Amino acid sequence: MGMKSDMAATVSLPPVLDITAAAPLAADLMAARGKDVSVDGSKVEKIGAQCIQVLLSAVATWVNDGMEFELARPSPVLVERLGIAGLEPANFSARNA
Repeated sequence: MGMKSDMAATVSLPPVLDITAAAPLAADLMAARGKDVSVDGSKVEKIGAQCIQVLLSAVATWVNDGMEFELARPSPVLVERLGIAGLEPANFSARNA
């Protein structure tokens, strides 16, 4: 019955993160605000710039809040798309130092 489990959330990214997925993704992330969050990117087959922006914005928010944010198990497509945008999975980690 450790308290840590109450303070952590997992958000699973859907396979298709196009422009229509940006608002629901933002809502899912904001629902987890105030908790350490792990974002499971293993199912991503397509991601657009809007959803990358949403994720970057979330990382900034979590850093601001002093909570941990982690992009876990990014799919090869996700890693590739981030690379095209000049980013890498490490850009989506906020650790409590």
